[in-house]
Amino acid sequence: MSLRLILPSALIALLATTALAADGLPDGAGDNWHRWRGPNGDGTAAEGATPPIRWSETENVKWKTKIPGSSYATPIVWEDRIYMLTAVDTGRKPSRPVKPVSGYQSAAMPTTLFDFKVLALDRNSGEIIGETVCTTQVPHEPGHKSTAYVASSAITDGEHVYAFFGSRGLYCLDTRGEIVWKKDFGKQETRAAFGEGATPALYGDTIVVPWDHEGPDFIAALDAKTGEEKWRVNRDEQTTWVTPLIVPPSNYKSGDRVQVIMNASNRTRSYDLATGEEIWECGGQASNPIATPVTDGENVYCMTGYRGYAVVAIPLDSKGDITGSEQIAWSETYSAPYVSSPVLYEGTLYFPKSRDAILTVLNARTGVPIVRQMRLPGLDTTYASLAAANGHIYIPGRNGTTLVLKHGDRPQIVAENNLPGGIDASPVIVGKQLFLKAGADLYCFED
Repeated sequence: MSLRLILPSALIALLATTALAADGLPDGAGDNWHRWRGPNGDGTAAEGATPPIRWSETENVKWKTKIPGSSYATPIVWEDRIYMLTAVDTGRKPSRPVKPVSGYQSAAMPTTLFDFKVLALDRNSGEIIGETVCTTQVPHEPGHKSTAYVASSAITDGEHVYAFFGSRGLYCLDTRGEIVWKKDFGKQETRAAFGEGATPALYGDTIVVPWDHEGPDFIAALDAKTGEEKWRVNRDEQTTWVTPLIVPPSNYKSGDRVQVIMNASNRTRSYDLATGEEIWECGGQASNPIATPVTDGENVYCMTGYRGYAVVAIPLDSKGDITGSEQIAWSETYSAPYVSSPVLYEGTLYFPKSRDAILTVLNARTGVPIVRQMRLPGLDTTYASLAAANGHIYIPGRNGTTLVLKHGDRPQIVAENNLPGGIDASPVIVGKQLFLKAGADLYCFED
């Protein structure tokens, strides 16, 4: 079926005058979860959100909907709509066999065509009310055995929905679910054919696309209305799965430029959103960067946790190459997340150690540990990112268990919630509702 009324009908009359807030976010973004990592870009819900802290298959379930296909994508929410990206196996063979990749593979090569889709769900009922097939292709890499063919999140500005399928392209959809424009960036060659997972970043009328892989790397800025490329800067990095962080000048002390911050193995770099000019760079990360940076308006916090640990606090008013310099606010090498992104809540950083059920809690301004290493009972490994709301921290595990901690100087576990499916997509919190994808099922929980 075609995707009709992908955006709430009540907004359609307002689209012609949709405004942008001073921080480059679409008007109304603070009351929604319009992008990966939420309205604040750091996993925290809007002020006043009161999601449940306890749930199960039978407790506080508003609805449950099965999401078809191969997807670890985190849902996004705008008013009374939810948007999901997925890849659904059609079972059909292509006219020409797909050439297998060489070298190590942790999963089998796909041989059938997949529909890469945007799904629209009714927020009140969970019903899938529409879908748009953006492209039908055989994935050219097998991906990691523990991931899916779609891991990126959709983005919306209240007027359009943007769907990034990596090597399958970037798509902009209008309110009718029609494709306004699309952009093909070629095929990525990811490290060990592990697959793709980064989400672009949207600011005002600009969408920024990261493209770090084992071939030629770049970061590019496109006009969000037309898809025309504004600038492209070449990079030299290993494969990363990092979503860029965009920081407006109103969010930090010095400077008048909007910063695009991209974490990576060789260098973390900041670019000017208007021109692509590099503002600063800093080395010191570990391998396979995945975690999205977060900021408190003074520093940006960048982390990697594979084959080593690195957490680096970089002042946003930095200039030039600050690697190993006294300009770095602080750094640590004893713990950092591998797959999960941290949550930054009320000046405190929470993140797991590597993929393990071990929590580290730091004072963001000083780097001083509040909890150096805290074992998280009931969890096994952690892929989903952390979320926070109403004085609580939400930590999901791949075994379907989510722990809820009381935020404070001595974080305490207040709830252990179990679902039958594993959790790889991250929690989404809007108002009184918590959205959580466990296995193939998307849940809406509400007290």
